[in-house]
Amino acid sequence: MLGPSLRVLIVEDDPANRELLQVTLRRAGYHPVPTADGLSALRAVASEPPDLVLLDVGLPGMDGLSVTRQLRDQPGLATLPIIMLTGRASTEDIVAGLDAGADDFVTKPFQSAELLARIRSAFRLRRAWTELEAAHGAVAALANAVEAKDATTERHCQRLAGHAYRLGQKAGLDRPELKAVVFGALLHDIGKIGIPEALLNKPAPLSEEEWAQMRRHPEIGEQICRPLPASGVIGPVIRHHHERWDGHGYPDELRGADIPIGARIVGLIDAFDAMTHDRPYRPALPVEVALEEVRANRGRQFDPELAERFLAEMSGNATMLDTVPLEPFLGAA
Repeated sequence: MLGPSLRVLIVEDDPANRELLQVTLRRAGYHPVPTADGLSALRAVASEPPDLVLLDVGLPGMDGLSVTRQLRDQPGLATLPIIMLTGRASTEDIVAGLDAGADDFVTKPFQSAELLARIRSAFRLRRAWTELEAAHGAVAALANAVEAKDATTERHCQRLAGHAYRLGQKAGLDRPELKAVVFGALLHDIGKIGIPEALLNKPAPLSEEEWAQMRRHPEIGEQICRPLPASGVIGPVIRHHHERWDGHGYPDELRGADIPIGARIVGLIDAFDAMTHDRPYRPALPVEVALEEVRANRGRQFDPELAERFLAEMSGNATMLDTVPLEPFLGAA
């Protein structure tokens, strides 16, 4: 994927560093576009958006943090990789840069091998993000199909998407991982398309044979989603959202951290949402009872750390259960 089509905007006020960056990038097959200050950088991006920005923090006038914030305020640049160059590498500086919207840091004086490795990593993350964006329309259509099939779970998938996003944020997932969790939450039950409606809407407990049929829906869902561009990151969430921390879940009896974290997040939110909403075979449980179930099953059904984060967020905030708009999660983050 290297070549002149990959334009890297260099924003560096020191002429010697700017020239060194240009030489390093050219030798690696990139097309460098040099600028010396923040305003020039913003004009260059507006004129022809680059594929990546190398941005010095200590620029004259408008510093690198301000430039980053302005770039991130533009919806079309939400996935533009920004790597900050800094002579200061304190925790406070790194936190400030990440909060402003930077993707990574390189300390000056930089090592060429490290710089190029971080650029390659940034491009890999952007490709993953782009694949998820390409799946947006298909995911929305499939999510609607799930709820059309099983009317008793109306807006269940939408609620899961929002709450899974929030829990993923608390767990420190990055933007592509969060997008995968959101799409996986929307589609976690897509396999129910292959389950008879009589089972989905049965107003009584399922028989052992019926449960065996119902337990096939994660595998069916994974198969349905394989043609999606982002199936590699969505598929594990769909297939494994009924695994248990203690290894007694299905379909593969995965245990503990072997369960993908997206599936652990969706599995926890899915169980809680099911408890607190009506089902054909039982009425909704009170929120307090459902929270006690989550608390009692830490380290058994649920990832104990995720369960603690969820319980902390839910404390005194039960009103967040009802309606979660999809737009913030499906649009550019």
